[in-house]
Amino acid sequence: MLLHDKLKAYRLILASQSPRRRQLLADAGIEFTLAPRFECDETYPQDMPAEDVAEYLSSLKSEAYPEPLAEGDILLTADTVVIADNRVLGKPSDRAEAIEMISLLSGCSHEVITGCTLRTASRQMSFSVSSKVHFRELDREEIEYYVDCYRPFDKAGAYGIQEWIGYVGIEGIEGSFYNVMGLPVQRLYSTLKEFI
Repeated sequence: MLLHDKLKAYRLILASQSPRRRQLLADAGIEFTLAPRFECDETYPQDMPAEDVAEYLSSLKSEAYPEPLAEGDILLTADTVVIADNRVLGKPSDRAEAIEMISLLSGCSHEVITGCTLRTASRQMSFSVSSKVHFRELDREEIEYYVDCYRPFDKAGAYGIQEWIGYVGIEGIEGSFYNVMGLPVQRLYSTLKEFI
């Protein structure tokens, strides 16, 4: 049975403000309800291994969801982090930090990890997917142009692979492209089928 047929008996709630995650779910034919915005303290232990942060934050977001889940509800939360030189790069706070982040990624390879959590009223499971991204050497003018024109302040690592910088700067990817966009759609699809 196809996932969208299985999901007819459920209400999948996406608790994310990311327009990219909404687009990816819709494009995959997965029907969902968008949760209202809510607050979550996205702090993780400083000694936590970098590769565990995304999954940990997706669980935190799930626990912070303020509404009780009804029978048949499935809550989906997600978090994406960029890891470069064993440093976790979240969303930049301003132009200077965005330029600094992209400069760090320029000419190097980095890891993008998206953690996802699925939760019902009675059970919860989390998983994460990792992709490796290779950037060519970018010059300062290119980095400033991208930050000023695309304002990537809502994106981990200060870039969107689907935007100008992805077209001109990314030499290759190992793993899921959609994971780098913010949602590992293939893994989510197969995990949801098993979960329900």
